[in-house]
Amino acid sequence: MAVLRGLRRRWDAYKYRFVPWLAFNVRRQRRTLRYVPESSLDKIVSDGEVFETLLKVFTALLVNDFSGQGPGGAPLPDAQRRSWRLRGAELHQQGALVARGRRSPRALSPEEVVLRTLGFCTARDRSSLRSAGTGVFVRKGFVPRGTIVSMYPGTVYRKHEPIFFQSLGNPFIFRCIDGILIDGNDKGLSRSVYRSCSWRDQLGPFQMSDVSWLTAAPQNPLAVGQYVNNCSYEKAANVCYQEFDVPRHFPVELRQYLPNVVYSHEIESDLRCIVLVALRDINQGEELFSNYYTIVN
Repeated sequence: MAVLRGLRRRWDAYKYRFVPWLAFNVRRQRRTLRYVPESSLDKIVSDGEVFETLLKVFTALLVNDFSGQGPGGAPLPDAQRRSWRLRGAELHQQGALVARGRRSPRALSPEEVVLRTLGFCTARDRSSLRSAGTGVFVRKGFVPRGTIVSMYPGTVYRKHEPIFFQSLGNPFIFRCIDGILIDGNDKGLSRSVYRSCSWRDQLGPFQMSDVSWLTAAPQNPLAVGQYVNNCSYEKAANVCYQEFDVPRHFPVELRQYLPNVVYSHEIESDLRCIVLVALRDINQGEELFSNYYTIVN
């Protein structure tokens, strides 16, 4: 009996990856499916809005953490000038506050930076669903409808790239509409692969991706999307996944906050990211719930 229970648990973890199972059960699970007639319609907000939001958040994180960035802008003068301009504006603001006696200058936590920039911050905690384990909650603030509320971190695999061993016992693999897979597991082999690819892609003094999401203290607090639980009959979805390709002109000094890395860098292509967008207004204390299963007609 113990063997059968073990097999049942593994089947429950894997059954949604099997097309035949989906074909037989799609009508039973309508409330957990998101229908996308065309990939171009899989957009709650425009790519431009996603770009601007990431730019705003990452710039605020960079300015706050500028003291730890080092002088590595010399190989890339444009990046250096942008960084110093941002830092100059921040120092001017800090000086004004200190002169008024309001506070002494100090670095904020990443969560505080996101709260000041977007008006909310999220955090991992025990899910309100009895058997779900970890979930993601709006810790402070208010999330308006159409806001980027989280990102799905992990290694990005194209269709032909090896992911079999990483997928074993791994419930954190996200499948994009075009078949690209993102492995958001922060443990085991998946963790090692991500770290290896991240250090491989370093450009001089600049990191091209964020490895801190593998720890309990991510420098980009949005990178917790893999822990957002699936909706149910009792808990309707309040966020939705949206695919976004990071353009080549994304500032190089801000790429250190992108929680994604490609498995193979031999093929030139834009970096695929997944953002989670609020489907409605979300209040402080609410847990985030998404649609796990996308059916493309």
